[in-house]
Order: sequence, then structure tokens, then C-alpha cells
Amino acid sequence: MSIVQLFACPPVQLLPGALAAYHCQFMLMARCHPSKSKSRCLLLLALLAFPVALCLGTGAASAQESNELLPLSQVHAGMQGYAYTIFAGDQVEKFNLEVIGVLDNFLGPKQSIILVQLKGPKVEHTGVVAGMSGSPVYLEGKLAGALSLKLGVFTKEPIAGVTPISDVLNPPSQPVPTQAATQQLGLPSAASTRTGLPSGSALEPIETPLVFSGFQPAALQQFANQLEGYGFVTAQGGTAAPQPDDGHLVAGDMAGMVLVQGDMSINSACTVTAVRADRVFLCGHPFMSLGDIQIPMARSRVVTTLSSDLASTKIVNVGGSIGTITGDHLTAVTGKLGAAPAMIPLDLTLQVSGAEPAKQKKLHFELVNLPKLTPLLVAVTIFNGLTQNSLYGEGTTLHLSGEIRLEGHAPVQIENTFAPGDSVSPDGLPIAITMQSIFTRLFINSFEPAKVDHITLQVESVPGRKSFIIESAWLEKGEAAPGETLRVRALLRPYRGPARVEETTVRVPDQAVRGTTLRVLVSDAELLNRASRGFGLGGAGSGPNGLDQLIALLNRERRNDRLYVGLFVPAPTLLWDDKELPNIPLSQINVVDGRPTPGSVQILRESLAGEASIPLGGPVSGVISLNLQIR
Repeated sequence: MSIVQLFACPPVQLLPGALAAYHCQFMLMARCHPSKSKSRCLLLLALLAFPVALCLGTGAASAQESNELLPLSQVHAGMQGYAYTIFAGDQVEKFNLEVIGVLDNFLGPKQSIILVQLKGPKVEHTGVVAGMSGSPVYLEGKLAGALSLKLGVFTKEPIAGVTPISDVLNPPSQPVPTQAATQQLGLPSAASTRTGLPSGSALEPIETPLVFSGFQPAALQQFANQLEGYGFVTAQGGTAAPQPDDGHLVAGDMAGMVLVQGDMSINSACTVTAVRADRVFLCGHPFMSLGDIQIPMARSRVVTTLSSDLASTKIVNVGGSIGTITGDHLTAVTGKLGAAPAMIPLDLTLQVSGAEPAKQKKLHFELVNLPKLTPLLVAVTIFNGLTQNSLYGEGTTLHLSGEIRLEGHAPVQIENTFAPGDSVSPDGLPIAITMQSIFTRLFINSFEPAKVDHITLQVESVPGRKSFIIESAWLEKGEAAPGETLRVRALLRPYRGPARVEETTVRVPDQAVRGTTLRVLVSDAELLNRASRGFGLGGAGSGPNGLDQLIALLNRERRNDRLYVGLFVPAPTLLWDDKELPNIPLSQINVVDGRPTPGSVQILRESLAGEASIPLGGPVSGVISLNLQIR
């Protein structure tokens, strides 16, 4: 008998897959006659094992490509199924699960959840893993939904929630977020993230790993509360070179949003539930419920899965851009394969003065234009790019300059100086907080979306701590005539240095009334801003009434490395939106007051009639108030 004849199996009708393989194996065993040697039979069975395993393996791989959908109405407790995800490398792996039941109206009206228990050595060891959300779940060989929720912390059994496939492929429609809706963008508090349910009894979305590449834990720690407030799980990762097959996604692969890219990167990572032509469905739950959006989408490649009793997570490398995230809804994140949308370029240059020759290092980043996240991303990126720079050192004075270019508007000019303090916080943190504040004010404006074209920043590091405190001030004389120029001197105490006297002049207005008393304010920038503008930028309904006016106000704010001398006359100033109307007659105040929107008009009892400043090269703090009699 030839080897071909030996392996030939009798034709069997209607025996699919593994059953046919089993029948063939059984027939072969029958052909191993007891009179033959035992070793021959074992050899034949071993040779047969390879094609049988190959046949079965092919059937498992093709299961995740099934396009058949299982309606929620056919799901019931006790059903056995399986899901796909990646634990390491690019290998999509299968794990089993069992349906516990269906929770109707769990996420909201007509938004049900399938409750399942994961089974298998890997998932029972890791539990529900951050980054596993979106894993396609199959019941009876049909796509039933996406893994999206987990039950509790430190639980003894891996219990998860599954978003039904009909909700994943047809997420509830949400309106495009308007600028007005983003006006109150306070960071989420810890209280708002608590469910109020006992620990371990709440089904919560599986955490979305926010993968930081090029960031150090010490830098992220400064923004930990803000990141956790958004529900992110920070994870360190790397970047992978773009590959030709990055855009070839199948169910079980990983992809996510690109928030920052360039010399450092920040990306989210979820599992792909399904791919329909050029449309991608992933996560099974929202990222931040942003509605219809335009954010770059990139491939994620898993290095390994970190098992933890507290929170297991995937360690991933971010691959090349593969398209656009187009929707962030309650039951899924959706994307489209193809070209990626444009991002905001940010160029950061750090220069060290006092060295021969002067040293500098340039970094380039691109950030997503997203009102809820961009201010925080700017702060985190600048802080890490600055403090994790080989040229950076604590104990130096940092001078920040640059501009923010906006489409259709004048640029926002940035210039300030920051000296090291006595606190334990890093010296570069105030720069990051300042930039976050500026971007927050730009993005929360209620006039129009701020479309940022480019950000250019330069940070010059000067050795030593250069800061000054105003100890005292005096006038050359206590009386002056209208139109007279008066010298003003201030005694400044530098940090760990001898006191020094600085001098400048102010001119008394020609229209100053004889016999009145003027006030001379020798102060830092913040206090003079407050004295001349009151709280014009603080209250609801106050401040500018257009983005151009907001930019003008930002550009008019005084620098903190100068000593300011302001001359105030006892005449009211009317602040109306971004306009300052000094020396306004009471008759006009009576006409104007009450006509605009309540809260948009503010009246100060003094008017700034003259101002002078002295650059000092370091932050100034303090205030001295002097009286000047007009004779």
C-alpha cells in the first residue's frame, strides 16, 4: 500500500471542519492492524496530526473575519463564545467567555449591555486589561459585540461588559460640539468621577491607555490629577517605524488617536472591533464623548501585557498614521482609513546663555486641535520638552518668548521671565502653567473657534536666580504742578544680592486739578494690571466681546520682569468689554451704566494717567503706594 493510499480517506458527506478531520483520523486508526507494529501506527498518527492542526488553525483564524451579526435578542445566559485581542506582538489571540446575562437599559434608554465572564489561562491571570476595550466578541460564531466594560477592582473573576454589535456599528448620533458648549471647561474633579456605588460593584469603561513616548514619569506626575480626572491610564511606550501594512487592520488589532506626535508622542490605544471597507470601529465605549471630530488615527503595536491586581495594561508602540478618527460616541469610536488631518505645529527652542559658545536645542511637535485637551497637552509637552532636555538645569532664570499664530487674527505675543523658587516644584513648571492658561483663555472664548496655525516658543536659560522684591519707594518731592515731570526712585532687593536703587520719571497730566491728590503706584506687573483693569477679565459677561479683542488684551498684559510706576488721578474709569475709558464724566456714566448687558460694565474710582517701566531681567514682586499733592 502506498503512502498516498494509506492517507486517503473514504469520502464522507456533510462532515464539515473538525468533524471531517476526526472521521479521517478514526478511519486511519482502523487501518492500523493489530498485527502491524505499534511504532508504525504511532508514526502514521504523528504524520496525520500536522494537516489536522493546520486545518483547525485555519478555521480559527477565519472566525474573526466573519461578517455575520448576532442580534441582542438572541443572546441569553449560558451561551459560550470567544473574543480576540493582542497580548504581545502582532498575534491576535483568542480567549473564551461565557454569557452571564443581559443588562437592559444599562447605559441609558435602549442601551443594553451583555455581561460575560472571561475564561482561559491568560485572561484569568491578567483580568480585564486596559486597552482590551473594543475586542470583538463572538457568540455561536457570529459577531455579537465589543468588550467595553469591566466590573470592579481586585475582583477574583474577570467579569466584563459587552456593547452589542448593533450599537457599535450604529452609534447614537451626537451633535458636533459647539464652541459655546466648551465655554465651561473646568477640569473634572475627583468627586465627579466617583460612582457612589460600593467598591467592586460598578461596571465602568475599560481604561484607555494614554501612551506617552519620550516622557518621564517625573514630568507626568505634575499633571497626574488632571490626566486621571479625564479617566486616562498613563502608560509609557515607544514608537515604531511606519510599516506598509499599518493600514491593513483586522478585528483584534489595535489602533488609536494621535494627540501629540514628533519628538515626543501621546496616543490612545484601543482594540479594533470591526472593519467595514474603509470604516473602522473600535473601543466599544467613548474616549471623551467628543461627538463628530477630526483626529489622526495611528496603528498601535503591542510589546507586552503587564499583569497587575490593580490595573493590568498593554505596553504598546505607536506605529504610522493610517487615517482619521471621525467619531467619539457612547458606544464606539469610529474612524476612516486614508489621509490624516492636519495638526498644530509647535517649535520649542531651549538656549543656554553664559556658556561659550552658547548652546541651543530645537524640538518639534504637532498637537491635536481639541478645545478640551489642547491646553493640557500644550502644558505637558512643553514641560517635558523643557525639563527632560539635556541643556536644562534647575536653579536658572528662564526667559520665555514666542508667539501663537491664529488663522485670520493677529498673533498672540508671549514674553515673560521665571526665576527659580524655594518650593519643591520644578523651575520649568510655571512656564507650562502659563501656556496652559493662555490656551485655555483662547479656546473657551464664546465668540468663535480658535484655529491655531503655529506655535513658536523660545526659552533662554540664564545662570542664577534673578528676582527682585520692592522694599521701598519715594518721590523726589511731595508736590508737583500740572505738566511737571517727576522723578520716582525704588529700592529693590535682589535675591542674595546687595540692594539697588532704580529711577524713572512720570509726567503729571496738564489737566490735573490743583489741590487734588494723585496716587503713584510702584509695583509689579500683576498688581498694576489689577489696579488699572479691576476684575475686567474675571466675571461672567465681562471682558472682550470678540476674539480679536481677547488677543489684544492678552498682548497688552504687562511683563513680570519689569518694575512699573503708574500715576492714578481721582477720576472714574469706565471699563466696557475690552475698552478703557479714563476720566469719564459722571453724566456719561449715568447714560452708559445699565444699558449694556449686566456685568459687562465696570467702574473704577481712579484712572491711570501715566505709566513708566524699568526692565530688570528677572521677576519683580511687591507694591508701594505714594501720594502726590498737586499745587
